[in-house]
Order: sequence, then C-alpha cells, then structure tokens
Amino acid sequence: MAATARYQPPWHAPESPPTPSSLPPLEVYNSLTKSKKRFIPHDTTGKKVTWYACGPTVYDDAHLGHARAYVSTDIIRRIMKDYFKFDVNFVMNITDVDDKIILRARQHYLLRRFRESNPQSKEVHDHALAAFQAYLKKNTDKIPSETTPEQYATAMQDQYRGVLSGQSLAADGTPPGDKEAKLKMHLKTLLTASTALRLVEQDELPIDDFYAQTADILLPYFDAKEGSQINADDHSIFTSLTQKYEKLFFDDMTALNVLPPDKITRVTEYGPQIVDFVKRIMDNGFAYATSDGSVYFDISAFEAAGKPYARLEPQNANNESLQAEGEGSLTGKTSEKKGSGDFALWKASKPGEPRWPSPWGQGRPGWHIECSAMASDVLGKTMDIHSGGIDLAFPHHDNELAQSEAYWHEAEHQWVNYFLHMGHLSIAGSKMSKSLKNFTTIRQALERKEWTPRSLRIAFLLGQWNGGVEITEGLIRECAGWEDKVNNFFLKARSAADRHTAETDGHTNGDSTDTDDNPLSKSLSSAKDRIHAALCDSFDTKLVMQVISELITEYNSVPRASLTPAITTEIATYITTILRTFGLDSSENTSAIGWSGLEIPDHAKPFVIPASALRDTLRQRAKANTLDSESVIALSKEHSASASQPFACMPYAEVLTQFQKDVRTAAQNNASAKEYLALCDQLRDVKLWDLGIYLEDSLEEGQPALVRPLDSELKAARAEKEQRDREKALAKAEREKAKAEEERKKEELAKVKPEDMFKTEEYSEWDSDGLPTKDKGGKELAKNQVKKVKKAWDNQKKVHEAWLNKANDAA
Repeated sequence: MAATARYQPPWHAPESPPTPSSLPPLEVYNSLTKSKKRFIPHDTTGKKVTWYACGPTVYDDAHLGHARAYVSTDIIRRIMKDYFKFDVNFVMNITDVDDKIILRARQHYLLRRFRESNPQSKEVHDHALAAFQAYLKKNTDKIPSETTPEQYATAMQDQYRGVLSGQSLAADGTPPGDKEAKLKMHLKTLLTASTALRLVEQDELPIDDFYAQTADILLPYFDAKEGSQINADDHSIFTSLTQKYEKLFFDDMTALNVLPPDKITRVTEYGPQIVDFVKRIMDNGFAYATSDGSVYFDISAFEAAGKPYARLEPQNANNESLQAEGEGSLTGKTSEKKGSGDFALWKASKPGEPRWPSPWGQGRPGWHIECSAMASDVLGKTMDIHSGGIDLAFPHHDNELAQSEAYWHEAEHQWVNYFLHMGHLSIAGSKMSKSLKNFTTIRQALERKEWTPRSLRIAFLLGQWNGGVEITEGLIRECAGWEDKVNNFFLKARSAADRHTAETDGHTNGDSTDTDDNPLSKSLSSAKDRIHAALCDSFDTKLVMQVISELITEYNSVPRASLTPAITTEIATYITTILRTFGLDSSENTSAIGWSGLEIPDHAKPFVIPASALRDTLRQRAKANTLDSESVIALSKEHSASASQPFACMPYAEVLTQFQKDVRTAAQNNASAKEYLALCDQLRDVKLWDLGIYLEDSLEEGQPALVRPLDSELKAARAEKEQRDREKALAKAEREKAKAEEERKKEELAKVKPEDMFKTEEYSEWDSDGLPTKDKGGKELAKNQVKKVKKAWDNQKKVHEAWLNKANDAA
C-alpha cells in the first residue's frame, strides 16, 4: 500500500454566490482544515444549505453521550435556520444493519429461546457456569479461567487491586483511560454473575433475577454456541430490535426538544442503491472483490490516483485498533486484502447473518458505505455540511469521504464542504459509551430528575460544541445557577409587563415606550452586537450565555426608577428570542416573554391566586393597622372552593379553604395584626411551599406578591437558612449546656464548708477554722500564703452561707 499522507490535504472554499453581501459573516470550525472557515453554501442563491448527519446505530437505548451529539447538532441547526435564516435541508440516517445490531439481536433471540424452552434449574446453572468461565477466559488475562464463582471475588482483588483502586494497568502513575474502564466493566460483570451463581445454587435468588444478573455473560455464550445456526433469512429477528430502539431514540429526541430530521434514511431501505454505489467504485478502479464474495476499498489505488486518504485524521491512517473497530467484530480475517487498511464495502454474509443479493453473492453493506450511498442519493455529489460525533472522524467519516470521492471520481471533487464534529461527553474522565457500560440513558436521566431537557441543553450551551464536556458537580451547579438567574429575570419582566398593562389599561404613553435615553438601552445594543459576533464565530454559544448573564446582572443592578416597562420588555423579548433559537423552550406560545415553567400549574391557579390575593390584602391592612373583623370575614368568603374537585386540584383547594377558615377564626377572635401576619407567613412558607409554589413578596409597597414555582435557587436558599438555624440552635444549646454545667460546678463548690476546703494533702496542720498553717512537709506557711488562703476562705464562707440561705428558703 502507498504510504499514507501525514498531513491534511488542501481544502477548496466554495464559490461565493452572485450576491455575497447577503451572506452573514459566519465562520465555522471545519474538521477538514482544523480551523475556522467562512461559511459559503454551494447553492447559488446563498440561502439553501444541505446537511447530512450520522444518526444512531439502533441496538440499545440512547444515553447522555448521544444527547451531547444530537442536542449540540440541533442547537447549530436552529441557529442556522432561525438566526441566520438559511433554508436547511437536514437529512439523518438510521443504521439498522451493522455488526453490533446482528450480535445484539441474535444474542437476545437465543437467550429468549433458551428461557422459553423451560430448562431445569440445574441446566440453567450449568450453562451459566460455562458462560462465566468463557467470559472470564476471554476478558481477563490474570485470573485463571477455572476460577469458581466462590473464588472469584478474592481472585479479582488479588490480581487487579491497583486498577480497582483507580490506577492504570501500567501502574506507573499514568491516569487510567478507556482500557481500564473496559476492564473494570468486565470485572464488575463477572462479580455480579458470580454472586448470582452462588445464590441460585442455594435457592436464594428468583430465576428472573438470576437471568437479569447473568445476562451479560449468557448473551455472548449462547451466540458463540448457536449464533451461526439461526435462520438469518428471518429478518424479523433483527428488525424487531432495530424498530424498537429507533422508536425509543426518537421518543428521547422529542423529550429533549430536538427537531425531527427533514428526511430519514435507513440502510434496510437502500439495498439496491448501495449495491450500485459499490459497483461504480469498482468500475472506477478503487475496489476489488475477494473469493468469499466480499468487496474491499483499495486504498493504494485511490492514493495512486492522486487522491488523499484520511482527510480528517491523517495521523490515524495506519491505526490498526481504530481500523478493526470500524470493520466490526463479525468481520473475519482474510489473506486476500491488498492492504491491511483496506475496508469492507460489501461483506459476504456468514451463517447467522442477514443477507441481500448482490453481483458478488449474498451479503450485506459495510458500515461506512451506508452513509456514502444514502447521502449521495439524497443530496447529490456535494453537500454543505456533514456532522457526527468526534469518535466517528476516523475511520468512519474518513472512509465515507474516500468512498464518495472514488464514486464521483472527478478532479478535485469535494463531497463535503464543512465537516462538523461534536465533542465527547465524559464522566470521571472516561468517554460515555455503550461498550464501556458507563452510561446513563436519556430516559433514566430525565425520570430520575438528574437532568431536565432544558438543564442538559444549558450544559452543552455553556461549552463549545466541538469541545469535550465532563459531567461534574461544578457543571451541574453552573447550569442550575444560570437557569435560576434567567428564571428570576423573566419572572420580574412578566410582573413588570403585567403591572404596566393593568395600570394603563392597555394604553401606553410616551414615557413608557421611549427607551432611547434609558441607560440599559446601550447595554442591550452592546449585548446584541456581542451575541451576533459570537454566533458568527463558529456558533460560540458559551460566550452568548455569558453575555446574557451579564446583561441580566446589569439589569438587576440598575435603580428601580430606571426600569421602565418598555426597556424591561425589550430586553426580555430579545433574550427570549435567543433562548428559543437555542431550543431552550418547547412551548407553542411564541409571543410570550420567557420560557415554559415560569407559571404554576393551570389546575392550581383557581385556588392559589385567590389565596395569594387574600394574603396580599391582609398584609397591607395589618401593616396599616386597618383590620376589622367584619370586613376580614367578608374577604375570606369572596372565593370558595367546592367540596368536589378533580384529584389534581384537591391539595390546592384544601390550602385555599383552610386559609380562609383560619382567617375567619382569627377575625372572630379579634386577632392582632401580628397574628394575621403569622398566618400569611405560614401560607407562604409552609402550605404553598410544600406544594412547590412560592409567594415572593414585592419590595414595592402595595404591589402583590409574585406567584411562582419553586426553583433550585429558592430551595437551596431555604436549605442554607435551615442549616444556619440548626447550627445556631445547636450553638445556643451548647452554650446553655456549658452554662448549666458551670452553675452546677459552682453549686457543688458552694456546698463545701470553709472549714473543710483546705483539708487536702497539700497541707499538714490547720487552725480551728480550718485554715492551713503548715504545708505537707511541716513547714510554716509564708505570710503571703497565709494571706492568700485567708482571702479564699473568706470568699468560700460567703458563698457557702448564701447557698445555705437559699437551701433554707427552698425548704
């Protein structure tokens, strides 16, 4: 094979449209150049953008690593479409034929068939034990394969203590990586299975739990034994898996507010086109068939024709590990390959693998050819943007580029103008991936409330789309803080707008709409310029988020007299537009300020709003000392909740009813203003708080409280206050305890008669009053010592007499 180039080949900028001034000054980080390049669509109008994105391989649930790739892609797509106003044609594929899919589908089919055959418990145990030993032999090199489940835990600790404690396999101080993460995954799988084997033998584990805990060793075991014997012409074995996970994938994307593709392509629907694509590459002299009916791409011939291989990552062109991973685990070795890096365009199907007809025999597409054929079929010989996760750059995307250039076979043909790669998501320093089993599925993360669709998107927006994101406590706090800050701003803005509408009854005057002289107008104008520049700078959302935060900070610091409804609304509307462009709001009400989640539930409003209004009135009258029982009772009866309510409404109806009842009772008892205020505080701090609602009292006298949902900032502030109160109470209790102990000691000392206080080993003789005259050695006390003990004796006499008097009085 010709030597692989170790440099990135030239890239050709697309031709500008006839009116280039209509294009925004957008620069995009292009993986084909490892630098930012001016974005110019190949469409002559400069408006239409073609985009192909690598979609999922549907054999398992999507995890947060997938969310990173697809949410970040969605953010850029929305910016292109909604901010820069490009007409984007977004195409995404579904890989539903692949080695991983074949293995997973076959494994689950075989395990399900085994379970349905109702084997006896001993047969199940024997198979699981054999599976345990096979898995042990394949995936560890230090623990003997004959190790029993009973011996495993000890053997694991003995042989891999360093790795388990966080060291690398080299144990030379280098940090652990994916290799160590994968080993730890295998060790954990074996530990779980060994425990299950021990428990089931003692009849201490239900059979369903046993299968769940041994599935990861049984699946490869049964596939190795029987995988080649299944009827692979029954494609339902495979499509039942892919269709299930494709649906779940798009359900997850909908939950994350990711826009659906304009067109979806599936490998199973493109068989003839893929075969034709491979044939043309062969006809052009860049591929060859082997005797088993497989077809390989000829890298040497490709490079001999003056075409560079591995455009994206030339440094990885000879990386055998990445090449093998790209070929798939079911690809067998062959001596007929012309070059070690040549990759499969068409794979001859072995027994147990699905197959389709081709000129070379029954087979299936190679992984890389799928995207080349489908993207070329839909978008033609050139596309503006191709995207995917950074882990796809080599060999997948590099092989796509080579295949497509070989297919079109034109001088200096550029199949993709801009390649965008989304950065990794990592946890504890390791890339989140299915193969490492160190992932949290999107569904789990949302159900457990670890993340919301908005907070996850904020996490990605706070970083660079093409950089790595590591899940840390610091990142989680940063996301929550940013979201809470924006929430509070939107609540203030809505409140100001509502008050302005109420005060003017829908009419405006010159003062309310004139924002030119407002000091915040310049700040808003500057923010708009900075945000535009940031988005033109390769979609720098990190800077945009910072600018928005700074604008809100400035708004919060301006004297309230300067915060006219007009400038507040203008700032809020602009921020709303940018955040909706980023996909941070999925609500259909595009005219409202802010985003969803700022209001309490609709079914709570008929009860919470009247309760808050009654509370506002009571507080105002209590502070003005204008409360009278008759009017208070009348107020408490203005809104009543019927006894029969839908289940979801009942907690709120009960709060309103109880508050009204408490107010009437207070009025009937001629309660003081302080007692009314205590009732108002209880409604805010206990009753509604427990329902996830907070009444934020206005700093402006006479203005109603802001009715809002609880957020993490409010909860954290409450938790901090409660912690301070606990610490304060504890400190007070400690002080009181110390004081009581001090008093107790004083009282015990006071009980001692002055005549007895010096009867210790320190002295040898005393006078009739108990005053010492000689020390323990028989030596007369010095005058200063006599004076000192006499003073102490006199003081003790007073203390003792006081104690006696107190005791007599108590008697």
